[in-house]
Amino acid sequence: MGAWRRAKRFLIGSPLTNDMAMHERIPKWKALAVLSSDALSSVAYATEEILIPLSLFATAAVAWSIPIALGICLLLVIVTVSYRQTIDAYPGGGGAYTVARDNLGTTAGLVAGAALLIDYTLTVAVSVAAGVENIAAAFPDFAAHKVLLGSLVILIIMTFNLRGVRESASVFALPTYLFIFSFLILIVVGIYRMASGDVPPKAPLIHEIYPEVGLFLLMRAFASGCAALTGIEAISNGIPIFKEPAQNNAKTTMVWMSVILGVLFLSITLLAHIYGVIPKEGETAVSLLAQSVFGQNGFYYIIQGSTALILFLAANTSYADFPRLSSMLAKDRFLPRQLAILGDRLVFSNGIVGLSLVAISLLVLFKGSTHLLIPLYAVGVFLSFTLSQTGMIRHHFKFRQPGWRQAMAFNTVGAVTTFSVLVVITSTKFIHGAWVVVLLIPFFVFVFNQIRYHYVSIARKLSYVTAKGPIKIRDMHHIAIVPVSGIHPGVVEALQYALSITKDVRALSVDIDERATKELNSKWAQLVPDIPLTTLPSPFRSVITPVVEYISELEKNCKDQVITVIIPEFVTRKWYHQFLHNQTALLLRASLWLRHGRVVTSIRYYLD
Repeated sequence: MGAWRRAKRFLIGSPLTNDMAMHERIPKWKALAVLSSDALSSVAYATEEILIPLSLFATAAVAWSIPIALGICLLLVIVTVSYRQTIDAYPGGGGAYTVARDNLGTTAGLVAGAALLIDYTLTVAVSVAAGVENIAAAFPDFAAHKVLLGSLVILIIMTFNLRGVRESASVFALPTYLFIFSFLILIVVGIYRMASGDVPPKAPLIHEIYPEVGLFLLMRAFASGCAALTGIEAISNGIPIFKEPAQNNAKTTMVWMSVILGVLFLSITLLAHIYGVIPKEGETAVSLLAQSVFGQNGFYYIIQGSTALILFLAANTSYADFPRLSSMLAKDRFLPRQLAILGDRLVFSNGIVGLSLVAISLLVLFKGSTHLLIPLYAVGVFLSFTLSQTGMIRHHFKFRQPGWRQAMAFNTVGAVTTFSVLVVITSTKFIHGAWVVVLLIPFFVFVFNQIRYHYVSIARKLSYVTAKGPIKIRDMHHIAIVPVSGIHPGVVEALQYALSITKDVRALSVDIDERATKELNSKWAQLVPDIPLTTLPSPFRSVITPVVEYISELEKNCKDQVITVIIPEFVTRKWYHQFLHNQTALLLRASLWLRHGRVVTSIRYYLD
């Protein structure tokens, strides 16, 4: 165990005291890296998700990519303004879960919570898968090992996050800003080369006539491109990690993120259209655009590397918000209470580890394919958007603070818009995988309610102590049962402990070997004559069943007495030596654990 503790300290650092919590808060420029990496990373694949369905219909149909991108940017503005209002109304964080729970009821809150938890988990899987695919585009030899590489990346990100928010923010800030500046250079150089005539445009910026395509195709392309909006709610959920004044810093960071996201997404879509980029199997739209602008030179690899890094780090947004949301649900008794406990480094360690394991499972299940994972992605995002917007409408109407009419009108527009997008996404992506999320959300809500029912029923059963006043403590007679397989120091210590609590001590042995049983009875009569030894027959050579049946029969005849089962066991010097011995004590404890009316304890004898 000492070696394990040393390894743990090396990986995640020394424990932090409670009074260091305020020092773990981060400034705006670091918060942008931690909480915006998910939203910014969508620039790497959102344009591609628009182009894929359009190009499959007809090459000319990609002309619709620019109007679709403009519509998505308008939606980005609406959602950003709405979440700034959420930050003002709920400075404690919690985002859509808190807003929906407080204004629309518990069930709506749980639906939002389930949608967000699914979204955060998919963010990790999608972002890491997309990052690996960008590496594979530049280095095709890695394509066959996508799942393994993705799993290793998740474990690395998990380790950094277990070290604490401040340390992970310091590590992840540089790649985020490298991505922003490298893409700005890509955009500037791409526009310059086109404007100077160095690269003749393959399509006009504005088309006089757009090709006729079906409404369903446009809806599907729009729904796919709305992946650009995933992650923008993260700042409203993570207000507590900002330095003071946390509320104002969060609002400012929200604006920074939205402006950067909108500029990058719209510019990349415009350049992809002008340069005639059509995604193809094994190579991303960003990779094709970077090749068209720079060729296969060093800066192309910088673009690919920074894209891969931001996609990997997009998962970090989920590591900031998933554990915090889980802790809020756990405090409300909708998730196991272990998720509400801060770990050694003042982060919710159990949530971080749980998120990592589920995300790795998704990578394995979907073979590390971004295109297979993304259809599952946006349903939860826009469901939480819609519930948050609707909850804010109710909030404004209920409190009627200055300017509430304008704010409510804006949230109404936002709710209608995001709900429309939700309907489009669900209908267009349902058969491609969105049905999984549609089924998972009500299942999660059911599980949340079952967990709460368990905690409430347990609390009710334990609360009688305070309800009935003083308790009369009565004397109880013990019968101590000590199962033995021989006479060794551990058995002697167990018998001594038994005699310290009662004079009625009974030793039990099980006859599975006639010769060994006779030898034990003979030695017992000589060495422990004052304590009776009962030998139980076992025609089927089971050790556990005869002991359990004996205790059950004893309970029937001694209902007013406490039966204490004292199990002697020795502990080997090396932990792995324990596997060389049978686990009778462990199996016996497991068999007695859920049975009523007895105390089960172990007396351990350590072999030095």
